[in-house]
Amino acid sequence: MDTVNTINLSTDSKKGKSIAFIGNYLPRLCGLATFTTHLLEAIAQNAPDTDCWAVAMNDRKQGYDYPPQVRLQINQESLNEYCLASEQLNHSNVDIVCLEHEYGIFGGHRGSFILELLRELKMPVVTTLHTILEKPTEEEHYIITQLAELSDRLVVMSERSIEFLRNIYQVPAEKIALIHHGIPDVPLLPSASYKGKFDIADKQVLLTFGLLSPGKGIETVIKALPQIIKKHHDVIYMVVGATHPHLKAEQGEDYRLGLHMLAKRLGVDDHVIFHDRFISEEELPEFIGAADIYITPYLNEAQIVSGTLAYALGMGKAVVSTPYWHAQELLDDGRGRLFPFRNQQQLGREINDLLSHPDKLRSIQLKAYKYGRKMIWREVGRGYLETFANARQHRLRNTIPRQGPDTLDLRQQVLPEIKLDHLRRLTDGAGILQHCKYTVPDREHGYCVDDNARALIVAVKLQNLQPQDNSLNELASVYLSFLEHAFNNETSRFRNFMSYERSWLEQTGSEDSHGRAIWGLGKAVALGKNPGHVSLATDLFRRALNSSETFTSPRAVAFTIIGIHAYLCSNPEDTVAEKTCLQLSTKLTNWFDAVASDDWPWFETMLSYDNARLPHALLLSGQRFCDQKMLNTGLETLSWLTETQIDKCGNHFVAIGNHGWYEKGGEKARFDQQPVEAAAMIDACLEAFNTTHVEQWLSNAYRCFNWYQGENDLRLPLYDHATGGCRDGLQADGVNENQGAESSLSWLMALLAVYGQRNLGKALPQEDEKKTPAAVSEA
Repeated sequence: MDTVNTINLSTDSKKGKSIAFIGNYLPRLCGLATFTTHLLEAIAQNAPDTDCWAVAMNDRKQGYDYPPQVRLQINQESLNEYCLASEQLNHSNVDIVCLEHEYGIFGGHRGSFILELLRELKMPVVTTLHTILEKPTEEEHYIITQLAELSDRLVVMSERSIEFLRNIYQVPAEKIALIHHGIPDVPLLPSASYKGKFDIADKQVLLTFGLLSPGKGIETVIKALPQIIKKHHDVIYMVVGATHPHLKAEQGEDYRLGLHMLAKRLGVDDHVIFHDRFISEEELPEFIGAADIYITPYLNEAQIVSGTLAYALGMGKAVVSTPYWHAQELLDDGRGRLFPFRNQQQLGREINDLLSHPDKLRSIQLKAYKYGRKMIWREVGRGYLETFANARQHRLRNTIPRQGPDTLDLRQQVLPEIKLDHLRRLTDGAGILQHCKYTVPDREHGYCVDDNARALIVAVKLQNLQPQDNSLNELASVYLSFLEHAFNNETSRFRNFMSYERSWLEQTGSEDSHGRAIWGLGKAVALGKNPGHVSLATDLFRRALNSSETFTSPRAVAFTIIGIHAYLCSNPEDTVAEKTCLQLSTKLTNWFDAVASDDWPWFETMLSYDNARLPHALLLSGQRFCDQKMLNTGLETLSWLTETQIDKCGNHFVAIGNHGWYEKGGEKARFDQQPVEAAAMIDACLEAFNTTHVEQWLSNAYRCFNWYQGENDLRLPLYDHATGGCRDGLQADGVNENQGAESSLSWLMALLAVYGQRNLGKALPQEDEKKTPAAVSEA
């Protein structure tokens, strides 16, 4: 059951206005949680008659032990909770919503779930952008432009941010407000006042603070220490902060251990102190206060905001830094020193110069502290209140284009949660089992390549949608391993069926199973997050591709084409794969020309299963090769297939039944209707929507999706909310209660496709798209 964790949503009746903040919140341990918490407190301090409260994003199901200010919690991976939260906000008399945006804290591809919440809000929205990329991907560019469109004001923390928003994202200047990163208000005290706490009263202290990761460039400072210590024997370098949790999960403490070994090798290990823990808010000013010089030796120019730099500057520290974007601004006009990236010699010279000339050191400290006065939280809170007032007064959201009523209804449809219980139940160390007796895996029929290829597609798509779920890496590994084992190097073909006792039941599988394997491998190459998986999938894809040139099955050809398009996303220079794709696409078009007639615009004389994969393949190829005939054929055949599979009375989806299928000139079988056909239709219709921007294709996709949930001939759901599996088909007398792999994977593929469309307002670009305006508009 979908729930948004609510503590107390009632507005404080004793206060006038109400402001809701969306973001991470303490005690969650991250910089954004600290920022949101302090911003809320600063605004509450400046406007005591305003009810300030928070909507906290959770990266774990149990949430955190939040203070009373947090009245609403959202599981970041649950799309439905975003929709429910927007409803709650709309009904809670909130005057302004202040969103703290950072990549990685919201669910969906690059955090796109938050757009669903914003689209439904009725009050003004002010969004703080904590990261603005100079070279965004298509998805990242779309998200920022949508945030700009859905927000009444965008708050940024640097001049460079304004430049990027204007020039890269085309955001109007009047919509942007510059408010510096907030810092605590502390007096300017000599470092000696703090050093006693750390038993370093007789030392000159260099300090770097923050979550540890290779991009921080700590090794540059350690390499500079021999040069510094040669002149200043009493120098200590303090590295304060825990290893970044994501880095620790992937690599353990390798980076930190490498720093220890580097210091020892250079003979400076006695001069380096690591404080390997998350530093509390109370401790942070003490650590920074103890520093004589604060160093940010980051390795990448592309850092537009640094909270730790702002803190150090605001406390009056002399900062020596590499010239990343935020440092260039804050340390200008003599407020600090810059040195080139990875240049330990110049760093050493700068440190020695300042330590040898206390007057220079003091001059920088005074300039930094004076500049930082406008960055204290009290002043930042005032800046936000002024921005809120402007957002209310000049309500730019009135001009936001809204979708038509049909599309809006679809976007408001609550989606089931992605539940993998049944997928995991079907999967063992060898692969995914084919069949179930009811909900219990049936070992009698063993495994097949078809299902393991489908399962690989699901696993790698989920890795992009739920990047924090490390168990998906293990699932992808199992399915990829099965495909690798299934490939017969002697025949260059995949075997298909394997018994539960791990014996292959054939030396060469069907063309369809081979095509599905190529499809799965192509997706793994395009979407895989594990470099080892991607390398193996690439090698296996190339070995398997040649056999497809002799295929006579239209479905096998279509599966292969779809897989090649995915593969070419990551390997656009592979002319062999591109040539094969064009040849197979031409073959598919020729089959259509040979069979099609006015009353039967199709590739074969029979409609059977997975039919929509054929037009889907031509839609992809028509775009890539700018081939108008392929595009038109794909749209024509998909339109006819859509009409053929609609109940004219109930306006619901009716898949071609597998008890006789539908032969040209014959009668269409009504049952058994298979989940695999609905999934194929959804993918194809979403691709048609991408291609033409005709919203009827979106309606068609949702019609097929709702077939799983009971909008079908029998008004019975095939998706099982309890297990996360899908029943095997719709029969004349009810549903087939077995929940096999093909059906359950088809459901998951359908659900992920709709999630993808809801993420970005279109199906995600998982295949390489090369569209020309003429080709798309004419189609």
